[in-house]
Amino acid sequence: MSRIGRLPVPIPDKVEISINGAEVKVKGPKGELVREISEHSALAVEDGVLLVTPRSQSGEARALHGLTRSLVANMVTGVSKGYVRVLEINGVGYKVEILGTYMRFDLGFSHPIFFELPVGVAAEVDRRGTVTLTGIDKEILGAAAAKIRSFRPPEPYKGKGIKYAEEVIVRKVGKSGAR
Repeated sequence: MSRIGRLPVPIPDKVEISINGAEVKVKGPKGELVREISEHSALAVEDGVLLVTPRSQSGEARALHGLTRSLVANMVTGVSKGYVRVLEINGVGYKVEILGTYMRFDLGFSHPIFFELPVGVAAEVDRRGTVTLTGIDKEILGAAAAKIRSFRPPEPYKGKGIKYAEEVIVRKVGKSGAR
């Protein structure tokens, strides 16, 4: 049995969970999320916690046990607290601005890059080139942040590019000039 899957998911106040067959609906102060879960997992709400149990001991059911628990726990956290992802843009002349539901990136290419924010993701930009993405769906938020980072990944010599705030870029030493 999965160690992660065995952990109960605590349900905070103001969060409601409704289970309708394979569909789980989590509603909280920040919004509502709906997800289809695998038929190999069973969900039960008892005493303010959500329990996930595998329906059988097949390999697939055991593999999806911890995943199902993590997905539902992420939904509960998203609708109660929300998620934040911070990206830093480093480089001379690199800039970003928000144009309605689009973001415009000037990253040293011959053209600007336009990125449409997914539904449910909000962005803020400050003067130092820090982009803060917020949302309630961890999966969509992470995919949007990864897509933005892919426009100009950080390079190891000068550290230019787009990186996550908590990411550490291991710097390399450049050429050692002529003797």
